[in-house]
Amino acid sequence: MENPSQNLKTAPLLSLRRFHISEDYGFLLPNPLVLPRNLAIPLVEVSRSLGLPPILVHSDLVLTNWTPRNPERPLEIGNLDIIVSFPGGESLRGFILVTVLVEKAAVPGIKALVQAVNAILQCSQNSLLQALQRLKLSIQDITRTLGQMHDYVDPDIFYAVIRIFLSGWKDNPAMPVGLIYEGVSTEPLEYSGGSAAQSTVLHAFDEFLGVCHSKESADFLHRMREYMPPSHKAFIEEIHSGPSLRDHILSSGNGQLLTAYNQCVEALADLRSYHITVVTKYLIIAATKAKGRRPNHLPGPSQALEERGTGGTEVLSFLKSVRDKTLEAILHQSD
Repeated sequence: MENPSQNLKTAPLLSLRRFHISEDYGFLLPNPLVLPRNLAIPLVEVSRSLGLPPILVHSDLVLTNWTPRNPERPLEIGNLDIIVSFPGGESLRGFILVTVLVEKAAVPGIKALVQAVNAILQCSQNSLLQALQRLKLSIQDITRTLGQMHDYVDPDIFYAVIRIFLSGWKDNPAMPVGLIYEGVSTEPLEYSGGSAAQSTVLHAFDEFLGVCHSKESADFLHRMREYMPPSHKAFIEEIHSGPSLRDHILSSGNGQLLTAYNQCVEALADLRSYHITVVTKYLIIAATKAKGRRPNHLPGPSQALEERGTGGTEVLSFLKSVRDKTLEAILHQSD
């Protein structure tokens, strides 16, 4: 359902992007950058009321930024529109709406987490097995849905246009000192850009399955939780504080549960491997093409952004690390 307050938060931020990016949306203006008070103060006030940082985040761009064309028809990409837009045309629409559908594909998996926790508390092995099977199917559906990105998003447009609007002012070499929010702070503030890591889904799956990431990756992922709606962050913390699925399976000696658990972990690793292929196409290969391309109608992002994801990570090393650590969660009966 549309959240009017959330849209109020997004709209001035999009004006901000135009304020500090040149007219062709290709080059960042020199530091220091200042967001004028007539944008900064209301943006910060609305953000505080929502419990979110004053920058475009995943919940702004995706979770509250879609509407059905016909509420009586299925929620498919042809029946969806975005509410707030910025340069990127149909590729932007596709990027946002495919991500909306990825979140939709995760809904049965989130429900399965709740069923599984209750099953553990009630010592219901059959219910837990069903929940794990549903979780696996949901993760596989997420992977299939992510594949629609290839049908609706042009890599060149994503790399040269859309990605700039998702780049924040923390861990961004193009804006090394952050942004001054006039009337709010005399010192620059640093916030990460919008990122899939700000989605609740994989955080919840990791916590439930007991996936442990490297310190560097875990630090980044935990920081991304500050960019989630408070209720979403609370859900992840509730899963974290709940009963240990891994301990329950190992102590049960139930081979079916162990197999179902491992299938969930493998499905999650497969999703992360597929995400790597998508990022390689839309970032790494697109960057290589951009470097060799003669000047044309497409702008080029700052060279400082080329090896980083929109959240500020060195993207491939991060994604490979979280994929590999996911695989390390595979259980063996002797564990």
